[in-house]
Amino acid sequence: MLKEFRDFIARGNVMDMAVGIIVGAAFTAIVSSMVADLINPIIGLIIGGIDFKNMYWVMSGDVPANAGLDTAREAGAAVFAYGSFITAVINFVIIAWVVFMLVKGVNKIKDSAMRAEKVQAPAAEEPAAPPPPSTESLLAEIRDLLKDRTA
Repeated sequence: MLKEFRDFIARGNVMDMAVGIIVGAAFTAIVSSMVADLINPIIGLIIGGIDFKNMYWVMSGDVPANAGLDTAREAGAAVFAYGSFITAVINFVIIAWVVFMLVKGVNKIKDSAMRAEKVQAPAAEEPAAPPPPSTESLLAEIRDLLKDRTA
């Protein structure tokens, strides 16, 4: 059983998936930072300096005026944190776009590599057609057929 597990793990697909998960986790951290540190401030400037992270609605409980989301949660208030949701949606859209572009690029590279292989590989030569029968062999065949009919 241990040997089967080792063989399973050693397969290319499992190793590729593991590398993809590790790179994906690192990529998520980069995109989250890009959204939080670069994109959200720009969008905040456009809509009047509002920080998405601190956009929420207090459903119940007492929260000091102009308190941040973390302060509201620490106070024990039930909050509807729509700003965090907006940030998550922006993260998703950016990650989905980058993944789309990566897949598109990889597919383009694969297609060009496949085309290059087809150009480099010589086409298999078709076997030459047998030469047409000679006149003598056709006449001999006709003679033999006529002999069989008359006999």
